[in-house]
Amino acid sequence: MLFGTAGIPISAKKRDSVSGIERVRELGLDAMELEFVRGVNMGEEAAKEVKKAALENNVSLSVHAPYYINLNSGEKEKLEASKKRIMDSARIGELCGAEIVTFHPAYFQKQPEKEVLEKVSGIIAGLAEEIEKNDWGIMLAPETTGKGSQLGSLRETIELCKRAKGVLPMVDFAHLHARDNGRFKSKRDFKEAIEEIPAKCLGFLYMHASGINYSAKGERNHMEMNDNGNTFNYKWFLEALHEEKVSGRIICESPNIEEDAMLMQKYWKGLVKP
Repeated sequence: MLFGTAGIPISAKKRDSVSGIERVRELGLDAMELEFVRGVNMGEEAAKEVKKAALENNVSLSVHAPYYINLNSGEKEKLEASKKRIMDSARIGELCGAEIVTFHPAYFQKQPEKEVLEKVSGIIAGLAEEIEKNDWGIMLAPETTGKGSQLGSLRETIELCKRAKGVLPMVDFAHLHARDNGRFKSKRDFKEAIEEIPAKCLGFLYMHASGINYSAKGERNHMEMNDNGNTFNYKWFLEALHEEKVSGRIICESPNIEEDAMLMQKYWKGLVKP
């Protein structure tokens, strides 16, 4: 199991991706997610430097595409812009050596789930085909989302991946906890979620985790794991993964990304030690 940060560690001396990768390795972590959430602003030469740093430091990379994506938009201009943001993220992510590009796929906009799934899965399949034609190694990974107004329950995310070749799920367990108003009330609840995921994905599952604050409408904001009021139990989460023999990568999205990533890593090592 690899553990890493959503973005450049807070303790990095410089706020650039290469420095972030170097700090991740200094901390003894394994992975970093490149956050393109406000836009894809990295150039090709910078991306090549990022890939070099990741290889030299043995740090696994992924990309989070911009937040401004809605593959169910009824406005052609917004839909095309959403597709472009995903493809731009994939192109630069490929140059960085990232394995996946994850994104929040769509909003329901009061439309039936079946119609939205049909539309969005078709678009994602087309984007995946374009990536394959370009001979890129990066893969698309739609993310489970934190609000019921968004396409992205665990079942919906898995369905998107089933309908498109070369697409993997990004399972944000904190989002699932918030989306269902405190879904994980026991270790068994985590295990039941894991059992929903196709076995072929469990050999290397891409995941997000954090503390989380939510309301009846779902996610409000991320929290640190040990904050008062956080009900996402990271110990149950890791124990369930270990007991279900899941391998993969966990990216921490808590406000203190590296501290909580190391907190989870330390607990995991205690579970797997001989």
